[in-house]
Amino acid sequence: MNTPDRHSWGLAFGLCLITLAVNLQAPLYTTYAQASGHGAGATAVAFSCYVLGVLPVLLALGGLPDRVGRKPLILVALGLSMVATVMTSLWPNLIALGLARLMMGLGTGLASATSTAYMSELLANGDPRACANRVTASTSLGFGLGAALTSLFLLVYPSVVPGSFWLQLAMATVAIVVVWRLPDPAARNRHAPMLRLPLFPAGSLPYSFSMLLAWATSGLVIAILPSVLATHDLQRWSGLSTFTVISCGLLFQPWVRRLQPARATSLGLLILPGSYALLAWGASVGSLLAVLVGALGASSACYGFLYLGGLSAVTAMAGMEKARVSAGFFLFAYVGFSIPVVVTGLLADAFGANVALILFGIALSVGACVTGLVVVRTQASVASFSHG
Repeated sequence: MNTPDRHSWGLAFGLCLITLAVNLQAPLYTTYAQASGHGAGATAVAFSCYVLGVLPVLLALGGLPDRVGRKPLILVALGLSMVATVMTSLWPNLIALGLARLMMGLGTGLASATSTAYMSELLANGDPRACANRVTASTSLGFGLGAALTSLFLLVYPSVVPGSFWLQLAMATVAIVVVWRLPDPAARNRHAPMLRLPLFPAGSLPYSFSMLLAWATSGLVIAILPSVLATHDLQRWSGLSTFTVISCGLLFQPWVRRLQPARATSLGLLILPGSYALLAWGASVGSLLAVLVGALGASSACYGFLYLGGLSAVTAMAGMEKARVSAGFFLFAYVGFSIPVVVTGLLADAFGANVALILFGIALSVGACVTGLVVVRTQASVASFSHG
């Protein structure tokens, strides 16, 4: 393995450990809520504190990578992931979860703002699709792996502080050492403006909005689905459903790489509503098989076709503004990860989980249909960017 390739995999390892911490507590959400005396709405609010950490970075600190370099931001993100894990280990309740997710959001925001640009600088060829492939693969694996590890530890030994927490702390320590040894080739400009708003090149908004729909769906599975599964005594499988809806998208990424970004995104928008419908029906009737099959289909859309296809499309449009364009893309993703999830949680408390899941499904279907039509109409222009 040549040196640039080794460095890029070192960064991928760091990104994976940052996102691994994000859903580490997901199988314990229902436990935290019951201990705190709250329902799905409060759980969704605690879950969405993550976005309160992400948004300030994406909106107001876009110039930070140019001022301090790429590597320090990844190191800080790894440190924040460890702080968040320690916080929920010491205080396993809903309030601590909200504060921990705020820390994780801040760390993920720092990583998201610079990861694609940093990966491009570490890879010798600078191929935008290769950069997007490694960023999406490492982060997708991490987002799902944390929840799966916690579920496995809970199956062996139920605890509010499972062994996966300590495993994350140990692996993140190793990741800090690995990232510390990476080069930071970007020239630093201490006079660069700190406020650098996200950039949305012409034609990029449909791809960004498709990520809003995708991560709204995965956020719903992570935050709301455990309480629905708990009514059928299936909450111990919530970590597996989280892993399936996120990380199994990796299985489809080799196929997605062979597709044009517009075609991949269109296919993802076609798959997502039907997969969600199967998943939601399975959760409502207590069919674990339907939940997992639906989660697999949703994962192929959310973290395969839409994530990789969308990020490849906007990266190709970005030119020299990869950091700002990437920030804009993830801004839409994290808005989807918060507002729709909170609204659905509040609807579940007010009208019941089944009504909330149906209403979300209707909104998802309409959004996917409209966005898909726009993507198909602009397919030719995106293909010209990819080959330009």
